[in-house]
Amino acid sequence: MDSTSLTTLAAAQLEKAREASSGRASVTVYGGQEHRLRQTLIALREGERLGEHDAPEEATLQVLQGEVALHAGTDTWRGGAGDHLVIPPQRHDLEALSDAAVLLTVAT
Repeated sequence: MDSTSLTTLAAAQLEKAREASSGRASVTVYGGQEHRLRQTLIALREGERLGEHDAPEEATLQVLQGEVALHAGTDTWRGGAGDHLVIPPQRHDLEALSDAAVLLTVAT
């Protein structure tokens, strides 16, 4: 049985994001081409964004640390540590309102 501390992984990725010129860092926690499920931990420095992009068929976002805003059309969802969101099936972007780490889960 595999086990990962998301708290430890989030802290490490946030350090990388703070040092990166892009202000972000990510790592695959689970999944890949041989799996139908992919989980990616994404860390963003405050003020950074994942630009607008299409939504996968099914995806969720769990905030592990910090605060984020997900913008989809005219709707905005704000979430903090412990919050969970089913990502709407439309173009959206993600903004870090503070240094933040999220777990993105996608059914591929």
